[in-house]
Amino acid sequence: MNFSKRAAWLGLLIAAVLLVNACSRSREAEKVVQETALAPQTVVVRETVVVERIVEVTPTPDLSRAPVTLQLNLGGEPISIDPALVSDNAGLDVVESLFLGLTSLDPQGNVEPRLATAWTVSDDGLRWTFTLRDDVTWVSYRPSSGVMPIGPVTAEDVVYAVRRACDPRTGADQVVLNYVIAGCQALHAADPASSAEQFAALTQSVGVEALDESTVEFTLTEPSGHFPAVAGLALNRPLHRATVEQHGQRWTEPGNIVSNGPYLLAGWFHGDNIALERNLLWPGWQAAAGNVERIELAMLPDGQTALALYEAGDLDSVIVSPADLEQIQVNPLLSQELSITATSCSESVGFNNSQPPVNDPLVRRALSAAIDREALVHSVTRGGEIVANTFAPAMVFGSAAGDPTIAPWALPDAQGGWGYARALAQAQVWLAEAGYPDGQGLSALTLLHNAADGPAQTAQAIARMWRDGLGIEVAVESLPWPEYWSRLNGDTPQEQMPHAWRLGFCGDLADQHGWLHQEFNTDQGADPLRWSDGANALLTPDGRSFNQLTAAAQSGADPAERQALYREAERILSDTAAAYAPVYYYAVAYLTKPTVQRTFYTLSGNRFETWTVDWPAR
Repeated sequence: MNFSKRAAWLGLLIAAVLLVNACSRSREAEKVVQETALAPQTVVVRETVVVERIVEVTPTPDLSRAPVTLQLNLGGEPISIDPALVSDNAGLDVVESLFLGLTSLDPQGNVEPRLATAWTVSDDGLRWTFTLRDDVTWVSYRPSSGVMPIGPVTAEDVVYAVRRACDPRTGADQVVLNYVIAGCQALHAADPASSAEQFAALTQSVGVEALDESTVEFTLTEPSGHFPAVAGLALNRPLHRATVEQHGQRWTEPGNIVSNGPYLLAGWFHGDNIALERNLLWPGWQAAAGNVERIELAMLPDGQTALALYEAGDLDSVIVSPADLEQIQVNPLLSQELSITATSCSESVGFNNSQPPVNDPLVRRALSAAIDREALVHSVTRGGEIVANTFAPAMVFGSAAGDPTIAPWALPDAQGGWGYARALAQAQVWLAEAGYPDGQGLSALTLLHNAADGPAQTAQAIARMWRDGLGIEVAVESLPWPEYWSRLNGDTPQEQMPHAWRLGFCGDLADQHGWLHQEFNTDQGADPLRWSDGANALLTPDGRSFNQLTAAAQSGADPAERQALYREAERILSDTAAAYAPVYYYAVAYLTKPTVQRTFYTLSGNRFETWTVDWPAR
């Protein structure tokens, strides 16, 4: 399935999932050798190779006190904690704690080293080479015997994981993001009933190779500046092959699992809780900012129960449901413990750029500026949403969210924008310049949304703003989700398309490549806005088009240059051409105890090793 079609239109589920539940083969297996810390051991590394290795002594924990413990609620049972199969926030938090990726993301979406220490790209942009740390160890944990080091994490472990993710028999949900790796799409398209020989040949053709134990090289189908972010995705986390192949689907169960991250899986009582404990063999603790030694993760789907436990002091942080948010915001105590952060989803109004009268950028600008976003999020949606002036939220690399030089009419004056009074006055001027003073002569517009309470309320509010502020007649239409999706399909005849519609998007990739380029580049993306003329118009001061900007950012490798290119592309999309109207970024609200200092990683999963608990105060 096309990535854009898979990720872009989550409209029916966005509010429910993200605001409530974001909380909503040819080699034989290696033999796992139990090691002690008493003396040099003979370790079977491969079937016929025997080496001598000194086993490092596991640091002795301080048993004179209780471990520094963090108590949280996952909001439900993880669907899976297999890095290739993880598909929900609950599972992603656990995977992030157990398995290191080659790279990771900071809260702003910038790529930073994790298992890899450095990476380079060839002059043609097709080969990316990553150098791995040589001090990360595979570990196993059993309560009866404690922590057992298994062996070093090597480039071959990366190769195995990437090939496994591309294999259709694995069922990796995000594998389309790996299609940029040569041979991955061909392997994934293979018939699962194919012969072992066919699968072996396709597997070997996947463009990932261990050059030595600490160097892995990827060969791509096209230059892709965003590849370091792809390399760090959950589905590409290195895996211990012998463990996966020995235990099959149960390899992630306690006692079976072998991991390499800052925490160990200490227990998983299905339907009840998961416990993680600090991995003392993880070499990153010396540089880590956090002090959490044990994490107890409940699986309560009921937000009211979780909130009650938080207030009773039995949980350190909880997701706040939209239904409870307003009450908490006026609570003198709880409001001081409230944080609201954007998620990787945005809400916009799409315009049919090829259909009069919204084929005129002045009309589109007027429609965008006439939306009172601050009133919308405070009085209509009331879920903590954040006013948007761009398509991608702040945690996406290359985003210009909050930049008051881009679509300033969308931002309140407190954020350096125009504020609604000035924005509406300018919208009326633009509409008059387009030939429709006070809306005179402008035919009625259709605004389409999918049939659900939240989208209906938002669409009705926007239509009312256009009627009252611009004098435009607006017919609001609603369709069940399958019909709504079908109407917006690129095959729908022009005359059957609405003038405007609800445009909801959730991204899996913290890079504008997965947002601006794959959605709106009309040569290579989905083009839901029918805006080929605008996308190819030379609208930058140096005479480049939106399509040229995102294509250059795709092939470029320099982060600063890519960020600048995406900023100018966003300026065209949201402002100069006003091809759509950004409305808000979806958000998630958290309550966190004052004894906990935390970070917010919304796309890669929470990094609990960065959290600090004031244990004496607790």
